[in-house]
Amino acid sequence: MYPANYKYSQEHEWVTLEGQTATIGITDYAQHSLGDVVFVELPKLGAKFSAGQTIGTVESVKAVSEIYSPVSLEVTEVNTALANTPEKINQDPHGAAWLVKGRATNPGELAKLMDAKAYEAYVAEKEKEAGA
Repeated sequence: MYPANYKYSQEHEWVTLEGQTATIGITDYAQHSLGDVVFVELPKLGAKFSAGQTIGTVESVKAVSEIYSPVSLEVTEVNTALANTPEKINQDPHGAAWLVKGRATNPGELAKLMDAKAYEAYVAEKEKEAGA
């Protein structure tokens, strides 16, 4: 369910690295928890963030949630298509609905994130806690 080549944060963001370019989005678990996404706020090109900093927000019919950068980066591209079609996040959270791309300024931070198997176990534990 979760792409094996991605890394995942406890805040339910994913990141994949190709060369020095990090692509960030929110996970299927996150979009499912949010419900129908109606608005996305993304950072400006050139903005710099440290791992853990807020890079934007996702608004759904239920709530507004902050998006945190799983790695330090300088934003080089934002998914402008989401401004007109934020519902793509519900339809394809691990693909077409990526949020930002940027130059990873500390690629070693990926080692602190979960792989797909660990993230699936983390989500299962969260669902178990919610159901208890």
